[in-house]
Amino acid sequence: MTENTSQTLSIPNTLGGKRLDLALQQMLPEHSRSRLQAWIKDGLVAVDGKTEAVTAKTKVWGGEVVAITPPPNLEENAFKPEDIPLDVVYQDDALLVINKPAGLVVHPAAGNWGGTLLNALLFHFPALAEVPRAGIVHRLDKDTSGLLVVAKTLEAQTSLVRQLQARTVKREYRAIVWGQVWRNGKVEEPIGRHPHARVKMAVVRNGKPAITHYEVLERFGTNTYMRCRLETGRTHQIRVHMQHLKAPMVGDPLYGIGNIIPHKLMDDVLKEAIGSFKRQALHAIKLGLLHPVTNEPMEWQIDLPADMRDLLEAMRHADAPAAVDGDFNFAVDETGLYVGEDEDWEDDLDEDGVFEDA
Repeated sequence: MTENTSQTLSIPNTLGGKRLDLALQQMLPEHSRSRLQAWIKDGLVAVDGKTEAVTAKTKVWGGEVVAITPPPNLEENAFKPEDIPLDVVYQDDALLVINKPAGLVVHPAAGNWGGTLLNALLFHFPALAEVPRAGIVHRLDKDTSGLLVVAKTLEAQTSLVRQLQARTVKREYRAIVWGQVWRNGKVEEPIGRHPHARVKMAVVRNGKPAITHYEVLERFGTNTYMRCRLETGRTHQIRVHMQHLKAPMVGDPLYGIGNIIPHKLMDDVLKEAIGSFKRQALHAIKLGLLHPVTNEPMEWQIDLPADMRDLLEAMRHADAPAAVDGDFNFAVDETGLYVGEDEDWEDDLDEDGVFEDA
């Protein structure tokens, strides 16, 4: 039985006295016991026409008719076109530049087999079905907004991948972080899987080399608005490096400061703005590369999204920032921060052969 094919079978007398999940596991060895238990729990397994009161522990005695209706195989939707709107900043015969909104997953994976940028690309540009990964060569996190380049031909994809390998693609971001960052600088710390929380990344001794350059644009009473530039492209790189600087991203559910927010230092306008901001405050604002056909340098820059503009306005309302001009020499700690009270190129590739970004 394949995962999305319904089947009716009869429990043999030789399995009489066994639990339902164990009997089915012996009859359907191609499926794991945990999967069969999940189907029973979800009401997808009927015994003699009934699903009520049927559990994995239900005893069978032989002769029962069991009908199994597995859920659809969602992975089959991974490369299906879907009518999802795209904001195309630039396109020609070789490439596309997309302004990805926050909330859109770039590439299908477990938990997100549909509704991705890849599905949208296949709908709006059907010819991309002939290009590996629909032309995607790098990605942004689901809740990071901003610029992505997509190759429209295999030749263009090869060129863009080589530029990413050589780290000549310019990727610039805007970020709003907690705390006051007092000088410009660089974080050069290796990033790898978090040793205890597997969904997170962290600065770890045996991680892959990672370099993020940062510059202060505006400082506020409780926050700093920054420009970040990637030299490498590790998973969650900017978010991890900002956390390492003790300046975690506003709204970051993985690397933020949770409920430790300096409410006493914020006015009502800023409190409301922070409370309603539901993603990490990170935007890929600028992208530069060599055109894969003409070899001419090209660069695109877009505006901040409305939610980050509104957040900055709330911070300006709460606390007029000091002017920022170059580096600073205030008395600070070794990180350059004062926080308020309350190498091989293949290493850049993920398992899909796509370069990771912040």
